[in-house]
Amino acid sequence: MFRVLSNTWALLLGMTLLMLGNGLQGSLLGVRGQAAGFSTLELSVVMSAYFVGFLGGSRLTPELIRRVGHVRVFAALGSLISAVLILYPAFAHPYIWVLGRLVIGFCFSGVYVTAESWLNNSVTNDQRGQALSLYMIVQMLGIIAAQALLNVPDASGFLLFIIPSVLVSVSFAPILLSISPTPAFEATKPKTLRALFGVSPLGFVGMFMLGSVFAAQFGMSAVFGAEAGLSLAEISIFVSAFYVGALVLQYPLGWLSDRMDRRVLIMITSALGGGAALLAFGFGQNYTILLVAAFFIGGTSNPLYSLLIAHTNDFLDTDDMAAASGGMLFINGLGAIAGPMVTGWLMSVLGAYGFFLIIAVMMSVLAVYAAYRMTQRAAPNVDETAAVTPMMPTASVVAMEVAQEYTAEVAEEAAAEAEAAAEADAKEVHNGAAR
Repeated sequence: MFRVLSNTWALLLGMTLLMLGNGLQGSLLGVRGQAAGFSTLELSVVMSAYFVGFLGGSRLTPELIRRVGHVRVFAALGSLISAVLILYPAFAHPYIWVLGRLVIGFCFSGVYVTAESWLNNSVTNDQRGQALSLYMIVQMLGIIAAQALLNVPDASGFLLFIIPSVLVSVSFAPILLSISPTPAFEATKPKTLRALFGVSPLGFVGMFMLGSVFAAQFGMSAVFGAEAGLSLAEISIFVSAFYVGALVLQYPLGWLSDRMDRRVLIMITSALGGGAALLAFGFGQNYTILLVAAFFIGGTSNPLYSLLIAHTNDFLDTDDMAAASGGMLFINGLGAIAGPMVTGWLMSVLGAYGFFLIIAVMMSVLAVYAAYRMTQRAAPNVDETAAVTPMMPTASVVAMEVAQEYTAEVAEEAAAEAEAAAEADAKEVHNGAAR
């Protein structure tokens, strides 16, 4: 672990600062938009625009990298992020904010692609698993820490927008000063959506559902807090609870996933998240219940992302795992675009607590569908399934492909070791019989 940190500390520090900036601007827009008189539906479109841009960036950035190189792409996109963050308070209009979120979503996607390709290039094959785990942890910690910054006094109205701009700008320094350009970026040709659905219907449907749930959390949780009349301190703790839950429960659920039918775990985990959302919908006026619900919603929905990827991998050849990543990300992205808009519409109809109802519906549908899929085909042998590689829903196609390649390598090594052990046992039996 220390060796990985020594090789990647600059990248991880830079990503932490980036997530601080990204986490703060997402929550800040929800709070400030509500204060500026934006309707819930208008804010939902603003939040959804980020994921439209993010999906577009994941598709176009690889070509930009091939044409001009990692350094130029990273610096250009980072500069645009800083500029847009400064412009938000100067032009407090829904249409302008939608355009800004489109640009920021595109740029953050591109920055992630670039940084993740550097991260992959900075470690050896046997360090990939540790590097991916550290990467996920710093992303979570960055988002959690960002919420505390909401409480910084801002008499001018501009300071809280300046802070994420500065954080993003500063994040480039440790990365660009310590990293040499990587080789030309190569993306794996993705599997078609039809082929992906044929391989794993549960993985396909689940990624769409989770895209909606995560986007609702990431984009609309602060909007809910403002609409529900929570103070800034209460909003910051509430939003943090989602990601604290994700950080705490990721590894226990991953451990369980490697030891049981993943569909059963997906069903139970989804049902738990849906139940927590229903609890908040009915009794969320109690702040303690609200925090407990947020902890379990985040603690189930975020790990489900990795569980669904692992479940899909159970029905793929190791050579096809990386190719499946693009399709899964695209489906997740479509869900992420729809999530805030559906959430905003329901909140405009039912009030602020409609935020939890849509999450409850999505998670419950996933639980029911997982139960249905268990009746359609037998579960793979647990001993023959690959381990879960922890992933954050904000990861780009690069991190996804790296995780898939690492999973495939681990699976192949385990199969080779099992085969060697079987041959050794057979040889020992044969020698014993000969004696």
